Amino acid sequence: MSGLVVVTALRSEYAALSGRVPDAQLLRCGMGPERVQAWLPRLREAAPGAVVVAGVAGGVDPSLRPGDVVVASEVRDSRGRTVLRGAAPLVAELRRMGLRVRTGPMVSHDRVVGGAEERARLAATGAIAVDMESAEIVRATVGVPTAVVRVIVDTAFSPVARFATLPAGARALLILRELGPALRRWADLLGPRTVLLAEPRSFCAGVERAIDIVELALQRYSRPVYVRRQIVHNAHVVRDLERQGAVFVDELDQVPDGTTVVFSAHGVAPAVREEAARRELNVIDATCPLVAKVHNEARRFAGRGDTVLLIGHDKHDETEGTLGEVPGRITLVQNPEEAERVQVADPEKVAFLMQTTLAVDDAAETVEVLRRRFPLVESSPTDDICYATTNRQQAVRAIAADSEVVLVLGSPNSSNSLRLVEVAERCGTPAHLIDDASEILPDWLDGVSTVGITAGASAPPHLVDEVIGMLRALGPVEVADRQVTRETVKFTLPKGVVD
Repeated sequence: MSGLVVVTALRSEYAALSGRVPDAQLLRCGMGPERVQAWLPRLREAAPGAVVVAGVAGGVDPSLRPGDVVVASEVRDSRGRTVLRGAAPLVAELRRMGLRVRTGPMVSHDRVVGGAEERARLAATGAIAVDMESAEIVRATVGVPTAVVRVIVDTAFSPVARFATLPAGARALLILRELGPALRRWADLLGPRTVLLAEPRSFCAGVERAIDIVELALQRYSRPVYVRRQIVHNAHVVRDLERQGAVFVDELDQVPDGTTVVFSAHGVAPAVREEAARRELNVIDATCPLVAKVHNEARRFAGRGDTVLLIGHDKHDETEGTLGEVPGRITLVQNPEEAERVQVADPEKVAFLMQTTLAVDDAAETVEVLRRRFPLVESSPTDDICYATTNRQQAVRAIAADSEVVLVLGSPNSSNSLRLVEVAERCGTPAHLIDDASEILPDWLDGVSTVGITAGASAPPHLVDEVIGMLRALGPVEVADRQVTRETVKFTLPKGVVD
């Protein structure tokens, strides 16, 4: 266990946490930066192994409500800012407890901030909450794992000097008391670790191309630029493009006539293209060239009279597009059990294709059944499962056996990311899919000294860096790359975004 010190400013905060954080030293620093400055020698005497600044605060972001918990990503004041990278597992733990949790910058002020105008000014800087003590304390704990956790009492719409603050304050203190044990679970994660980093990981050439297409379209065409479905299956990518001005829609009926629309990397059925042409939409096609290859093969096999079997996942954007290429001549087969049952018009005229993001081992089992049932079955002359999917699965195998846990960066709707979790688990290693570091639960890291990390082909590289940064904030980290191959594939951009 670390020498955890929990710091509060008010007597009421101290009382709320008293006895609630096992094996921690609970200290009270007093209210405001001047009292903190006078108190800091006592903190140094405590020689903490970890520090948590805990208490109540005022909301600055208009979306915050009384009772929300804020875990600071950084703390600011007039003297500068300190970034806090180690609190992500605490965020995940508090959310698992059912608390409403926000992360973002905390600003420390030298007095109580009461007016809505002043809070709006602070919000314009990007801060989401305000207190009076955190910045001074955090500045004094550089090099010590530190977290700042505050429960909101007053907000941008309910300033502190009003009667309603009393019950909001009482509720905030009850929530503060409730989160006490989570502080201990966070502190227990401190210690040195080795990170095994899979290579290749993160963006593939098709994803990079798709993102480039949307960004170039935003530069070239009048706003808004619409994108049918998620351009790639990653929440961070989608949010970033939305901030740049892209508007994501589910279907073309949400796109006004005559405007610009980008088709996602997963491809679309011909019926979607026909509707876009009928409505005179300016279409920019971001379909991955490897997905387009599967579409071409579907048309070729069906054109010569074959029954086409598509190995893939139901309702995935990519399979929907491929199934739409030859309606009535193509059947989805999801697993070996369905391969055993599927019926075809002529067993001697059968071909199969695959979704590009399947797990290689799982697909092989389904193919084995089809080849046994239909000995003359044909397939594409080149692999349908894309090079990036295969490479990332091989890279996971290279780290899984030596890891105690594998963390896969990717969104829940990302097929290739889900397959990486399955590959690691098939190697006998616990694995977890996370959108970012804030989803890492303490249980996954408790007692773990070797962590494998990879990212799906649609996950931004900076998410991996953030996870490693979080681990470094909890203790010394040694990073070892496990490279299985080097990717050099590049795809050209389509007409519409280049001349």
